[in-house]
Amino acid sequence: MTRLLALTGLAWVILTGSALAQGDTRPVLRSNITTLSDIVTIGDFYSSAGDFADVPLFRSPDLGTTGNVPAEIVSRRAKAAGLEMAGTDGLRTVAVHRRAEVYDAERLEDLAKRSLAERNASLSAEDLEITFYRSPETIQADPTSDTPIVVERVLWSQNDGRFTLYLNVAGARGAKTISLTGHAREMINVISLSQPVRRGTILKAEDLTTVRIPRIQVPANAVMDVKDIAGLAARNNLRAQTPLARNDFERPVLIARNDKVTITFELPGMRLTTRGQAIVDGAKGDVIDIMNLESRRIIPATVTSRGQVRVASSNSIIASLNGGTQ
Repeated sequence: MTRLLALTGLAWVILTGSALAQGDTRPVLRSNITTLSDIVTIGDFYSSAGDFADVPLFRSPDLGTTGNVPAEIVSRRAKAAGLEMAGTDGLRTVAVHRRAEVYDAERLEDLAKRSLAERNASLSAEDLEITFYRSPETIQADPTSDTPIVVERVLWSQNDGRFTLYLNVAGARGAKTISLTGHAREMINVISLSQPVRRGTILKAEDLTTVRIPRIQVPANAVMDVKDIAGLAARNNLRAQTPLARNDFERPVLIARNDKVTITFELPGMRLTTRGQAIVDGAKGDVIDIMNLESRRIIPATVTSRGQVRVASSNSIIASLNGGTQ
């Protein structure tokens, strides 16, 4: 009896396994389908379609669109084509989406930039600013094509910036030509002030920023690097957010005319100091005339810092220092 029960149990396991195996191979209807082809097959709709997988059932929707098909019709057509076990699997509709190579406005702008830059070796696509006269509609191109979009012709006047691009677009029913028109201009980054400054203000790096403007608006001597003017003084009152020119700046005046200064005489083996008065303005490194207040002689001296000048050793210096004559 025990042996009989064991055999019965084994038979049940074998039969159950066989049924499960058959269930695993039964075609199951998918609720969502994505296809590249213009034809939807039984294999697209059903898993485990076997020899009937390549049999066409419907034409695909337009590129980049989705269509809904009643599950009952899918089942009926699949059965008529030979897939006898095709059912609806509890579905009412099946969504079929046809993929496309999508070119939206942003992607078309990038395409235009690259196409125009290729016509001028001195330009890069990143330097161009594109404005379409009419916002282009999204293009749905055939993703199975090796070249979904080809730029066939470019017309561009760099004098006024007007351009026209002629595109060959691979579509579901063959290629078609589309034109894009707009305006392109080369942009460049220049240094400007983050806020207005008054004449004489000594600039710091944090006072400066970068603005992007059309190249045609950039002055010939525009400042392109913060390091070129950091630490310099404004010659005049300056506005913010406008290009800066090199001649807008000068070395800051450390000593103004009539300022009292300390004169340092550097002699071999010694340093002597005395008081003086500036005859003219001077920035760091400038050689200006200084009156020695003891000798009343005017001597040239180099500005070293605010209120400080230096005189190198010479016979005339010694004579001036001693209040005598050469």
